[in-house]
Amino acid sequence: MTVIVTESLSKRFPKVTALDRLSMTIGPGVTGLVGANGAGKSTLIKILLGLSPATEGRAAVLGHDVAREGSAIRERVGYMPEHDCLPPDVSATEFVVHMARISGLPPAAARERTADTLRHVGLYEERYRPIGGYSTGMKQRVKLAQALVHDPRLVLLDEPTNGLDPVGRDEMLALIRRVHTDFGISVLVTSHLLGELERTCDHVVVIDGGALLRSSSTSDFTQKTAVIAVEVTDTERHPDGTAALTEALARAGVRHAAGGHAPGAGRVLLLDAEGDATYDTVRDTVAGLGLGLVRMEQRRHHIAEVFRPGEPPAPTGPDPSAQPHTRSTDGRNGGGRDAA
Repeated sequence: MTVIVTESLSKRFPKVTALDRLSMTIGPGVTGLVGANGAGKSTLIKILLGLSPATEGRAAVLGHDVAREGSAIRERVGYMPEHDCLPPDVSATEFVVHMARISGLPPAAARERTADTLRHVGLYEERYRPIGGYSTGMKQRVKLAQALVHDPRLVLLDEPTNGLDPVGRDEMLALIRRVHTDFGISVLVTSHLLGELERTCDHVVVIDGGALLRSSSTSDFTQKTAVIAVEVTDTERHPDGTAALTEALARAGVRHAAGGHAPGAGRVLLLDAEGDATYDTVRDTVAGLGLGLVRMEQRRHHIAEVFRPGEPPAPTGPDPSAQPHTRSTDGRNGGGRDAA
């Protein structure tokens, strides 16, 4: 079943083209819409909701044409806007009940659904407090609750982690994932933070300058590469253990991957992996130099790399999606944990 489809969708303003012949198809599940600020994400959501007409092309949401059936779409779709739009002087319960009534629920059902939804987003105990006294994270949860209260088939979440600290982002991403897994509601979530989408979404759509750059499953974006990252400790014998290892590996015929070192990742070497023999060579070389092996792991692509095709991977630290392939010095597979 298709949830969203666009065909040559364009939106032009006098001096700006927000969308440029965008064609894509989105199915059920959690889909990430990623692009830099100004890429056209919010404009697309407004068109999908029937709130802004496209300049050309067509789009359909849940089988309804956005140009002719905007009200039918809004009955079946929840929307969480990016910006703070909550009335400060009313409680979360009052606001969400009001939004449920606007969506067509009768009074008793609106109150019941509001209580259930606020419990789901973690605001049940605070539901009678005025929204103006809420933290940013609590306000984001209220916005999510009002998007879910009428039991939509699809929710459109525009930058739902804006303004949240790392803990708040993780909690919001977990809530978003549960919207689909617990209730079967499909989700389209926009973000300019690529790592969030890798962890949360089944499918990712990348737009740049209003045009489609790529659309595929998250697993296709993050397949393993033939590159391993190696980090060692220094010793008195080798004050610069990374340099000593580099020289020894070169003599052993192990080639550096494009980029050699991982920029911004400290003393981490990126090496071309030619089968298990490369791991064995690295292990033996590290042991022969008397260095300590901190980690040796196979990298994965990151969604960010789609924005710079042809450039080498450039992690900013230990790869959180890497698969450790650390081995003990007797050749047996060793245990390991992903770098956090």
